[in-house]
Amino acid sequence: MKFQEIVTTIPTLGEAKIPSPLLQTTDHGGASYFVEEDERILLHVNQKAVNELKKKGIAAPAFECAGPRRNIYFDPSKLRCALVTCGGLCPGLNDIIRSVVLELYHRYGVKHILGIRYGLQGFIPQYGHSTLDLTPERVVHILERGGSILGSSRGDQDIDEIVDSLERMHIGILFMIGGDGTLAAASCIADAITQRGLKISVIGIPKTIDNDVYLVARSFGFDTAVDVATQAISGAHNEAEGYPNGIGLIKLMGRESGFLAATAALARQDVNFVLIPEVSFDIEGANGLLENLEKRLALRGHAVIVVAEGAGQEFFSKEREHDASGNLKLNDIGLLLKERIIDHFKAKNIPISMKYIDPSYTIRSLPANANDHVFCSFLGRDAVHAGMTGKTKLVVSHWNNHFVHVPMDQVVKKRKKVDPCGKLWATVLEATGQSSLKNPH
Repeated sequence: MKFQEIVTTIPTLGEAKIPSPLLQTTDHGGASYFVEEDERILLHVNQKAVNELKKKGIAAPAFECAGPRRNIYFDPSKLRCALVTCGGLCPGLNDIIRSVVLELYHRYGVKHILGIRYGLQGFIPQYGHSTLDLTPERVVHILERGGSILGSSRGDQDIDEIVDSLERMHIGILFMIGGDGTLAAASCIADAITQRGLKISVIGIPKTIDNDVYLVARSFGFDTAVDVATQAISGAHNEAEGYPNGIGLIKLMGRESGFLAATAALARQDVNFVLIPEVSFDIEGANGLLENLEKRLALRGHAVIVVAEGAGQEFFSKEREHDASGNLKLNDIGLLLKERIIDHFKAKNIPISMKYIDPSYTIRSLPANANDHVFCSFLGRDAVHAGMTGKTKLVVSHWNNHFVHVPMDQVVKKRKKVDPCGKLWATVLEATGQSSLKNPH
């Protein structure tokens, strides 16, 4: 990572001149703290890296601290806000909605909060989706539910039509909750708003079970996903151990990044093979998966394999379609491995008991766990603080154990990936004992 190339400046709509309503809560038990504009969190905490930049005359990049400011830009009594959830479902979406609404309503006194139905489609008149008035009464119990009360959708929508809709509704702050595609759209919306000379803040809240958003150390829903994935691993292990030559094969989410598969394998160390998109492997051959699996069964009588959905795509035809969001459609590596494993042992006349588990949609639609409840509460409230101050085109991120503001343009540059030479993957290899699963060439 070339840290000197990362820009950390956050755009603003104008000077924040209005004393924050939070100042009025400090005298009666609801004490507020305030963040100063010059408070920063270093992008890299490694002193050696910082010193190397200093030698080159380059200031170490640092992110703005998230949190409430003493002065705000918007007048709460006149402000209208909108929330939209986009892309795939994820544990914690309702938690984010709830924390944003409660912070706006109770702490800042903003009474006009609209929920946009079914993602970006909700802005486009031709779809005919109504909006949802978001009040404390409507959101108070929604964290007990999975999914999103606003619904979602995939696919590109016309940016100018979206901005037209924001103008018609007199929206001052737009909160967009979604992954890299959503944040890229949010960046384009913010640019169009600027070109029109409008005073609308666009705040991104990063959402991905894959935990693959760049410059975001942890995304909400990931902790819940790991919890549920470990239950699937436990079940697969019990099934495998309960039968002669039992094999448990679990496919987890991870289109381009294997954080969920790797972390779940470490959380429940009953896994013998972990396959992720960042690390290529061979199925056949002396050091391929099948031969190593055969050795494992001969030694211990059972085995557990975890594969991320984006792993092994090179084993399929190069001709692939795109989904509505522009992502390449993945071929099913789980079913391919299941068939190849069954065929391999059948050809050798070795009886096996194969159990294949794909908990993906179960994980996506569940309510968040306790850790994600807390995490979402911080994220949602810090998103409100940023918007009320008049900041725009930013993503609320968690970095170096602090909540910070990251420019959208930086977040959408690339995906975060597991480092094949880093500590996470090295620890997975230590815990599983698996080889490289690559044949010498």
